[in-house]
Amino acid sequence: MFKGMGDMAKMMQTAKDMQEKMGALQDEMNNITVVGESGAGLVKATATAKGELTALEIDPSIFHPDEKEVVEDLILAAIKDAQTKAAERSQREMSKLTEGLGLPADMKLPF
Repeated sequence: MFKGMGDMAKMMQTAKDMQEKMGALQDEMNNITVVGESGAGLVKATATAKGELTALEIDPSIFHPDEKEVVEDLILAAIKDAQTKAAERSQREMSKLTEGLGLPADMKLPF
């Protein structure tokens, strides 16, 4: 009769543990950085694993007035690369969390 109460308490504790780990992971995502590149490294964009752009590095050799559009394209490509890498890194970190809690690896968090 009371067996279900123990299972419920265990589920509640697991949910609490997951919530704490999610909070810690969200904080950690602000400290994890990825670097996207374009133009063989002429333009580099740094972002957090949450996707926030934090730095942009441009090799001065690409600053030619007649190549303005090329520079703009390289900047956009580097930012998109950084955002893609941030999303992939975020997903890997979330997968580690779900696996550590015994949840399916492909489970999407937060719910």
